Amino acid sequence: MGATKRKADAPSAPTKREKGASGDRSAKRPRKSDGAAESPAKSKPAKTESAPPKASVFKDEEKSFPRGGASVLTPLEHKQIQIKANQDVLFEQTGAKRSGGGDDEFGDMGSEDEGKAAKTAKKWPAKKGKKPKGDEENEDVVRAEGLNYKKLSAGTMILGQVTDITNQDIVLALPNNLVGYVPLTAVSDKLNERLEKLLEEEEEEKGEDEGDFEDVELRNMFFVGQYLRACVTSTTDDTARARKRLELSIDPKLVNKGVPKRKIPVNLMLQASVLSNEDHGLVMDLGLEDTKIKGFLPKGELGAKVQHSKVQEGAVFMCLVTGLNSDGKIVKLSADQTKSGNLTKGNTLTDAPTIDVFLPGTAVDVLVADNTPSTLTGKILGLIDATADAYHSGATEKGADVSQKYKIGTKVKARILFTCPDAEPRKVGISLLDHVVSLSSRMSGKPKERKTPLEYLPVSTIVEEAKVVKVQPGLGAFFGLGVRDVIGFAHVSRLSDDRVDVLSEDAGAFKLDTKHRARIIGYNAMDALFQLSLEKKVLDQAFLRIEDIKAGQVVKGKVHKLIADKKGAAAVLVNLSEGITGLVSELHLADVKLQHPERKFREGVPVTARVLYTDPARHQIQLTLKKSLVNSDVEPWTDYSKVKEGAKGPGILVDVRRHGATVRFYGDVKAWLPVAEMSEAYIEDAGRHFTKGQVVNVRVLSVDPEERQLLVSCKDPAAVDTNKEAAFNALNPGDITKGTVVDKTDELATLDIGNGVKGLLRIGHLTDGSEKKDISTMKKIRVGGVLEDLVILNKQYKSKNVTVSNKPSLRKAAQSGKLVTSFADIKASATVYGFVRGILPDKVFVELGNNISGAVFKSQLTDEMLRSPNFGLRKDQSITAKVTHVDEAKELFWLSMKTNADVDMDSASKVTEPAGEALIDPVDPKVTSTADIKFGVSANVRIRSIKNTQLNVALGENVQGRISVAEVFESWDDIKDKKNPLAQFKMNETIKAKILGRHDARNHRFLPITHRSSNKTPTYELTAKKDKLTTEADVLSLDKITTDATFVAFVNNIADRFVWVNISANVRGRIDFLDLTDDLEKLSAIETNFPVGSALKVRVKSVDVAAGRLDLTAASSVIGKRLTLNDLKVGYVLPARVTKTHDTSIVVQINESIAAPIYLEQLADDYDKAKPSEFKTGDVLRVCVVDVDVPNKKLGLSARPSKVLSSSLPVKDPEIKDRSDLRVNQVVRGFIKQVADNGIYVRLGPKVEAYVRVSELSDAYIKDWKAAFHVDQLVTGKVISNKDNMRNPQMSLKTSVIQGEYTEPIGFHDLEVGQIVTAKVRHVEDYGVFLLVDKSNNVSGLCHISQLADTQVDKEKVKEMYKKDDVVKAKVLNVDPKKRKIGFTLKYSEIKGENDDDEEMGDAPDVEADDESEMEDGGIELDNDVDMRSVKSADSDDEDDAAQDESDDESDAEPAKASGPGLSTSGFDWTGGNLDFDEKKAAVDSESDDEPSKKKKKSKKATIKEDRTGDLDAYGPQSVADYERLLLGQPNSAELWVRYMVFQRELNEIEKARQIARRALATINAREDKEKLDVWTALLHLENDAASDEVVESTFKEACQQQDSREMHERMIKIYISSGKLDKADTLYQSMTKTKSFTPDPAFWLGYATFLMDVLSPPSPTRARALLQRATQSVPSAQHRYLTQKFAALEFKSPNGDAERGRTIFEGLVSTYPKKGDMWDVYIDLERSHGTDDAIRALYERAAKAGGKSKRIGSVYKKWAEWESNNGNAKGVERVKALEEQWREEKAGNDDE
Repeated sequence: MGATKRKADAPSAPTKREKGASGDRSAKRPRKSDGAAESPAKSKPAKTESAPPKASVFKDEEKSFPRGGASVLTPLEHKQIQIKANQDVLFEQTGAKRSGGGDDEFGDMGSEDEGKAAKTAKKWPAKKGKKPKGDEENEDVVRAEGLNYKKLSAGTMILGQVTDITNQDIVLALPNNLVGYVPLTAVSDKLNERLEKLLEEEEEEKGEDEGDFEDVELRNMFFVGQYLRACVTSTTDDTARARKRLELSIDPKLVNKGVPKRKIPVNLMLQASVLSNEDHGLVMDLGLEDTKIKGFLPKGELGAKVQHSKVQEGAVFMCLVTGLNSDGKIVKLSADQTKSGNLTKGNTLTDAPTIDVFLPGTAVDVLVADNTPSTLTGKILGLIDATADAYHSGATEKGADVSQKYKIGTKVKARILFTCPDAEPRKVGISLLDHVVSLSSRMSGKPKERKTPLEYLPVSTIVEEAKVVKVQPGLGAFFGLGVRDVIGFAHVSRLSDDRVDVLSEDAGAFKLDTKHRARIIGYNAMDALFQLSLEKKVLDQAFLRIEDIKAGQVVKGKVHKLIADKKGAAAVLVNLSEGITGLVSELHLADVKLQHPERKFREGVPVTARVLYTDPARHQIQLTLKKSLVNSDVEPWTDYSKVKEGAKGPGILVDVRRHGATVRFYGDVKAWLPVAEMSEAYIEDAGRHFTKGQVVNVRVLSVDPEERQLLVSCKDPAAVDTNKEAAFNALNPGDITKGTVVDKTDELATLDIGNGVKGLLRIGHLTDGSEKKDISTMKKIRVGGVLEDLVILNKQYKSKNVTVSNKPSLRKAAQSGKLVTSFADIKASATVYGFVRGILPDKVFVELGNNISGAVFKSQLTDEMLRSPNFGLRKDQSITAKVTHVDEAKELFWLSMKTNADVDMDSASKVTEPAGEALIDPVDPKVTSTADIKFGVSANVRIRSIKNTQLNVALGENVQGRISVAEVFESWDDIKDKKNPLAQFKMNETIKAKILGRHDARNHRFLPITHRSSNKTPTYELTAKKDKLTTEADVLSLDKITTDATFVAFVNNIADRFVWVNISANVRGRIDFLDLTDDLEKLSAIETNFPVGSALKVRVKSVDVAAGRLDLTAASSVIGKRLTLNDLKVGYVLPARVTKTHDTSIVVQINESIAAPIYLEQLADDYDKAKPSEFKTGDVLRVCVVDVDVPNKKLGLSARPSKVLSSSLPVKDPEIKDRSDLRVNQVVRGFIKQVADNGIYVRLGPKVEAYVRVSELSDAYIKDWKAAFHVDQLVTGKVISNKDNMRNPQMSLKTSVIQGEYTEPIGFHDLEVGQIVTAKVRHVEDYGVFLLVDKSNNVSGLCHISQLADTQVDKEKVKEMYKKDDVVKAKVLNVDPKKRKIGFTLKYSEIKGENDDDEEMGDAPDVEADDESEMEDGGIELDNDVDMRSVKSADSDDEDDAAQDESDDESDAEPAKASGPGLSTSGFDWTGGNLDFDEKKAAVDSESDDEPSKKKKKSKKATIKEDRTGDLDAYGPQSVADYERLLLGQPNSAELWVRYMVFQRELNEIEKARQIARRALATINAREDKEKLDVWTALLHLENDAASDEVVESTFKEACQQQDSREMHERMIKIYISSGKLDKADTLYQSMTKTKSFTPDPAFWLGYATFLMDVLSPPSPTRARALLQRATQSVPSAQHRYLTQKFAALEFKSPNGDAERGRTIFEGLVSTYPKKGDMWDVYIDLERSHGTDDAIRALYERAAKAGGKSKRIGSVYKKWAEWESNNGNAKGVERVKALEEQWREEKAGNDDE
């Protein structure tokens, strides 16, 4: 269509066009407005001659180029072009002349910076340098020029080579580093028809993606390396991502334009599309105007890369015309590029009817007309000019000189590359390159190792030494890259980031043979030339293209921006490199969902990501920022073929469904994760447990690379428990077991059968009763409870679970051996027990055991059942039915529910008797066939193998049998080895035996000989006994066994409570552990003393034929069985078996009717060893009866060794039988029985409990004391009171009481009139002072105002004289026991004569008196004084409620807090015993001195009380008042504040101590930083001991804000370490490593390393060593040596260090700093303390030789000599002195020189 338009517009071209053109104009790049290129030597007169052809300047193109406008040039535009041309000519004529060809010799190479190159090239005319300026010839000289983007115009035909094929287009490599794209719709008309047809068919689906062209795959129609002729259709595309894009068409009707209708010349290259694929070849469309002319391409001419059968309609081939048929309508073609490219056979065009047949791709012979060192021009058949630029003339290869290689006048073979539609005269571009001429691809490498250049040097490869081999000034340079036959080219704009001023072969940075670092940025297959860049920004770029980024690769980038995807979800764009951006979807932003991603992903933030997949065709890169994927060490799974079974790796769930999930890995690798493989636990719906985007670690179960299928599992193979496997395999359907309920729903109970094997118990299997009964039973089941006697119905091998039943009917059937578990057990007319499996309209399926089920047809149901819905049945309902028919061949059977079934039982039970099978090599000649094997038949058998419980024998090679150990011996005396009875037999020994029956190997059951089995050759049961057996009725059975009968039994297996034994082949019984032997010692190792197979003499205890149970005993008597509670006496020692264990006791069973618990205090003589968990169910132990309570049916037992073994054994914790066994000050241990509100009760013996008050629980303050004690906790205490009037003895758990001497507190009755006591002021009133006696049981009384002093005291002055908690000495005036009142006096005259020595005062205990009157009035009657009734100690504790019911005297005996020595801190007495009354005295003295009476009174007051003013200096502050007084004078003393805090802390006044600290911080002057720092430290100590972690953290943060943060961190760490909170210290250290203000200090890192190495428990030397590398990144480089040196020293000094590692570090240091003397000294000192003498000696010698100042070296020798001397090594000293002398001589010699 474009060509037609151009022809129509042609007449508008002005004829004046050439006037402005000069001979030099041809040197310019031919622009669209310039028309065709003209000869540079053309003279002005010649223009007139050439005027006629100038009319066709715009013959084929009058569009504006390059932007593709369709308008025709106006006359004004032509005028402007003419003026511009004249200006260019004038400019070029005055410009510099160059000898070489112009830039058109090389073209523009398609550079992005061609604008710059074009400006430079304008100065270089192509041919001007070869001819003088005035030399004008009449001949036109053709200029050799290459292609570039600007010169291309629509209609230009070019030869290209396929380099890539996508879903939408074909990528062609074009000459001069150009690239073109052939869209899917520009291939052929036939292909367009196919596409239109597909679109019509799928129009309803509205599909517009590439899936619409699913069966139109360009990859199946073309191949890489294929040569095609293309026509330029457009040079821009607004939808394209690239800045420049060439749109091409390979449609035959466009690229074959100009081919004549007739006489198509042979050897012409035609492009043809496939019309149809026939048997012998392809019918081709040539695109000619004459549509009747077709081409035929034989299938033998397709080439090696094309399969005839796979060629699709619409495919295009460039073919060689090999001939025509007679009428010229059929053109014979060849698409074999190998044949077409072989020009030695003459495949060149020799005939040209018109010049239009010289199309690209055609091979021609060119007559060389002119040449330069790099270009060539010539004529083809004398009709058209041909030019070869520097690239395609071969000039760039090895620096060849074209003028020398191709002489003028010679002929060369070439291939046409492109046409020049705008040129006049017409010309074409040709290529002389070997691979283009031969239509092949350039290969590189050795002859036998030829590969494509890109295989050697892929794009993005950096070549470290690229050597300059050729320089084209102003254009670029060519480089040798180290590969054969291929070089690289770097455009001048690509040589450097900066402008290259000098580009010459002789000068500048890029002269010949210089080497540079370059990066390959592209490769053009047509030019066989690598494109290079030497720019640093390109060299440093991580990726040049998306293809360089591989799936699974870890990449670094920066956040470009946060966007919202199509669904509105947040996504992040990450810049990976220049022009390359990856997308992180919301699911991959983090391992957890981010609520505010915009806070984390700000623009420019660096991130590390992993590539999920790339799609270069769509320019897409998908990334993940999930740390679990980015930091994974597993090799990414990017290819199915590389994934192996058993491999483990992380994946992302991209689609979660109910039954599984799709797991995405990297690239296009996906896997299926079934729900069964998601967890070891059962998962019903995967969607409830897994979410989309979740990262899971999976293991490959199976992989099929061909089918691209992958199956994975989340289960850990290591989690498979071998014990569980063994336990599961040991279980068989029909076995009886028990289980513990671990989970329960309304419909199902899950049980633990043992070793992790789960049992499933459905609600329908709980009872044989109604549905309501089942529901009621399910409600009674509790998690943790044990269900006994469960029947195993079937096994689920995949999940390793079993289905169990609690139905009594099934249990009874299983115990009697009647539960069907194999088809062989089913016999006609037999009654079977089962349950309903399914109900259909015409029948009911009944399941028996082991998943065996049979049908009950409607006809076999009772009439009543037929009248009921669903036959009156429900699923899992118990069923008892009779077998009516057995089909052994199909293993089918039918059942009947009728009592008298109308079924011919005889016919139903008829079973075809199998024919006898001949015995191979029979042992007994009499028995030659299985038909001869009948009950009672005697035969010789050969022993095949000997087991513990049986002899495996052979009747023949093909018939096996077994003889149970119970069927071997006639009597007990015949057994030689009782533990291994069968040891007396030997392999291959022949013995005589009788046939008993058959053996079911599957269920280990005995079957009658008449039993029919599906096995042709069953295993036979035999007996070696000589008993006469005539019929099967003679075989021993349960109904023939009577009580007290004796047998010889053989152990078959050992269960939890019983030993199972066989007394015959078919009779099995059990023996209780306690009945195994009279010697209980043997019961401690049952497996050893009673191994499987061992023989026992047994007696029948009981037999239950209906239940199939036989109980035996091997003990000499059965007293244990008959023993009752009345028979037991205290002191009896009996055997017992552990049946249950609890946290606090064990339950033992003496016999079936007697069981009792043994509590902790009776388990051992040492309570530390009383651990019920060490006992196991089934253990047998001795117990001693310690108490028998027949009426209440209670039994007390003890397992103490001193009771059951020997009374002489040591007893650490004696048994407390009665409270009379306890005495005051006795230290005992016991177990807590109850934790009450008022204290705890401790069980000391079976009937003795002690009471511990809250105040006696601990010396330290316990905030939540109940949390510190629990029931059955072992505690140690001291008896502090054991009076008869108390309900319980009282104990104290205080360490100070237990370890010290305890004094019982003073009671009310202990006080006598006249006794002097120390007391504390409890309350002060106007009428007197209430006193609390020290070290008393809360005994208090009143000192009336009249008794306060020897003189009268005013009421107003009482409160001034005495304060609460003042300590005083008082004398007891009177004691009233009835009213419980005590009167005191404080008169000095009354107490002065007594001992005035201050006695040590303890901490006043907080004990509450029982009677309030005791503190109401003392010795004065004040019954109506309401105020006094409220006087009560605020700190007193409530008595035990039970204790309050006792007599009034009980309070006297109530224990108080320990009143041992007073608490002291830093030399101060904190008891408050030494009070200072100076404050009161000062207050009195401050009054007016003018009142002598007052003075006198005050002086008397001083004589009333002891004056202890001087005690404050002598003993320090001992009360609150003392501290407050001192602080008034020293408010900035941190020491005093801290001691005040300690004082309150010792009194357990935590809150007061905290308030004091806060007061101190507010009071101390702001300049006193050190003092405040000490107070903060004390406060943190207090909070760390008494407060929660949150309070500590809050206080610490506040301290860091107020004080130096670094110092506070250091002190907090010391506090944590001193309190044993090492993990918190470690956490604090770790937080400090993230604070930039701390990390530059080497001392911080050394402190942390020392903590990790020495303090942390367990130590972590590895982490400590890792700190060095971290520290060097933060510490200034000037201190790196010091830091490294200290870390090395730590390896020597730390007990957890590695001295050898320290030596390695020091060796590195001394080698780096050999003259640092201080470092040598440290190294030597450390080696002296940790190394050998030889190593130390070697170090000294190396240090001396290391060099340095003379003084330094002399010091080394001196220290060395001293060390040798201290070691007593005289020879060593002499050697050192000799070396020193030698050094001094050498030094002197050097100085002289």
